[in-house]
Parts: sequence; C-alpha cells; structure tokens
Amino acid sequence: MRNPPSLVSLAIDSAVNNWPSISDLSFLPEHILLELFSRTLKAGKLNERILKLFVATGKEEIRSVIEELNIQHILIPVLPTRDINCDEVDIVIGALQLDLTSFMEEWRPVFSQFNLIIVQDPDLKGKLKIPAGFNFDLYTKSDIDGFLGSLSNAISFSGYCCRYFGYLMSQKKYIIAIDDDCIPAKDSAGNFVDAVAQQIINLSTPATPFFFNTLYDPFCEGADFVRGYPFSLRSGVDCGLSCGLWLNLADLDAPTQALKPELRNNRYVDAVLTVPARTMMPVSGINIGFNRELVGPALVPAFRLAKEGNLRWETVEDIWTGMCVKVVCDHLRLGVKSGLPYVWRKERGNAIESLKKEWEGVKLMEDVIPFFQSLRLSTSAGTAEDCVSEIAATVKEQLAPANPVFARAAENMVEWVKLWKRARTR
Repeated sequence: MRNPPSLVSLAIDSAVNNWPSISDLSFLPEHILLELFSRTLKAGKLNERILKLFVATGKEEIRSVIEELNIQHILIPVLPTRDINCDEVDIVIGALQLDLTSFMEEWRPVFSQFNLIIVQDPDLKGKLKIPAGFNFDLYTKSDIDGFLGSLSNAISFSGYCCRYFGYLMSQKKYIIAIDDDCIPAKDSAGNFVDAVAQQIINLSTPATPFFFNTLYDPFCEGADFVRGYPFSLRSGVDCGLSCGLWLNLADLDAPTQALKPELRNNRYVDAVLTVPARTMMPVSGINIGFNRELVGPALVPAFRLAKEGNLRWETVEDIWTGMCVKVVCDHLRLGVKSGLPYVWRKERGNAIESLKKEWEGVKLMEDVIPFFQSLRLSTSAGTAEDCVSEIAATVKEQLAPANPVFARAAENMVEWVKLWKRARTR
C-alpha cells in the first residue's frame, strides 16, 4: 500500500501548477528548491521567467544543477526607460493554423514572461499544438458560442476576427496582439527586437497629438521637444493605441503586392511618432498594442466583406477598426503612435487570388475614409463605449442607405458594446 503524499510534497505540486502567482523563492530551504526545480522541469513548465526566480535565490546547488543540465539563459536586449509589470499585460494570439510550435518557439524569450490568450479560429478544425513552458488561456469555438449565447449570430469571430474574442476575455490594462505568421525582427545592428517591451513603452509614455514634434517621439531615449514646441503641450496625453510595423512582407494591399510581387520591406527606421489629431491612418492588426481600459471597446470587429477570406490581403476589418479607434482617441484626447516595434512577417498567400476577395473592400474604403475624416462626436460621449455607440448610429444614418454592408457594420458595433459590458461584468 502506497504511503499518502506529505504536506511538503502536496505544496510543491501546488507550486508547480501555480507559477504565474509566484514571484519569490528566496525563503525556501535548498532541498525544497531542488525538488521544486526537478518537478517543474518534468512538468515542462520551466521557462525564462521561472528560471530567473531559481537563479535569484543564489543557492549554489541550484546553480550547479542548471550548469550540469546545460540550461542556458536566453539574453533579451533590455529596452530603456521603464520597468514592465508583466501582470498588467495580456498577449493575444489569433490561431489560424493548428501547429503553433514554430511560432511560439521563435517568441519564447518574450512570450514566456507573460500570460497569453490564444483564440483558435472557430472555422479551424482540430486541436492546436502548443509547446510546453508557456502560461496561456485557450479559447475555442465552444467557448465563443458559450459566451455569446443569444447573440451568437450577431458578430463573427472567424478568421482574423477571432483575436477580438481574446480582447473581450482579457482583464489586463494592456493588450498586445501579434499575428501567427510573424517572428521577432532584428534591428539595424542585428539585435533581437523585443516587440512587447517596445509596445508597452509606447503605451506607457505620453503621446503628443496636438502639435507635431520634428524629432518624433520626445519621450524616447536621446530625444526631446524641439525649439518652438509649446511648453503648455509638453506634458502630452495618455496613449491609447500603438501600431508596430513589419519587415520582409509589409502590409500592402493586394493590388500593390500583385503589381510588385518581389517588393519587400528591408528598411528598419528607428523611430516612433504620434499621429496628429484629426489625421486618419490605416491601422494594421498584425502588430499592435492598446490600453484596454481606455480604448478597448473601440477595437471592434464590425466590418466584414461578403467574400472575406483568412489572409490579411482579403480583409479590411482592421482598417475599419483603426478609423473607429482613431476617431475615439481624437475625441477623448488620447494619442495614437506608429513606428517601432518591428516584426518579421513570413510569406503567406497569393496576392492575385486575394485581390478577387479584397477588391470590394478597396472600393468601399473610398467612401468610408471621407466619412471618418468629417465625423465629430458629441460632448456627451465620455467613454469609448459611448463613442462606439454614437459612431454606429451615424454609420446607420449616413452610410447604411448606400450599401447593406454598412448597415451590418452598425449593427455589429451596437452588439459589440453589449458584449463588452457583458465581459466586464462576468
């Protein structure tokens, strides 16, 4: 007959299953540390963050075991200016492929420090393959349907829109989203780019949307406000949205990529700038970060094309979303930044085939852009939710009569606000 496990053994098992809530191991006796290290390793949960906790204890036997097993630290360049509270960040990944092993391993030095929200495209059949050593919450079609309930036919979370369900589920201050066909980039000196750290720096430092600084972001290291910049505006405003960029396959539209099939972006521009107020921009959902508390409801999956596919060339949902959130930020006196960080975007899809699906969106954008450029919200719209509701009403009034796709977008925006409130109170 087996002896029942001791209280110490049960405590160690509990620790292995609750690593996200552990921030210090220095008080543990060495023999318990060794057993905890062994069980963590066997469970496949040893990542860079946990390894640092063991090393920080300063225990010689722990260091010896790490050296004997040849476990190497992954060196990540530390971006300047401020510390990052990992508990304030969720990384949201929309999974459009079943095997995420290569993608996750490329990002391991970064992703292993944070909680991940992985949302499987509800149209993707099968079980995701995710390597061990990451802290993540996984949502599938059954989770999406269960949350939506009676609203299940209102908003589609298929394709790239599955990431928006992750936005609903997050309870963190900052959300970072990176497409699953992107890997970490290297800067001009060949150094690894920590895209998450840079997004958080962009979001946690002020933006300057009301007067353009010709040295770009004055809050970056080595920069400042130039002569003539009004002192009354130098405190800046909170940043709501940070839009990163891409090396290799830039986020061009299908017509441009079809005409220039060999075109690749190899220019790494070491700069961040605030997009001026009342200036529209095409936001790409490939590599973004945003302050969920300030603008979360404005990241709305409302605009879907009739023939929309599962490639970036075949969608415009993020373009519509970007104009919504820019109008919201301008109205609420928040900033939007563009520039660093870069990611390296892999090849995917066929631009000529995608052109057949995206062309409808290309034409519709010619009507959408003037609408958003002239849109002004009332003073009674004091939150992002209020702003989205007001934009939806104006879309229904001014755009919907011309095309039913706008009527559906307005309906989706209204339903999105309801879902956001439901998620916030769940």
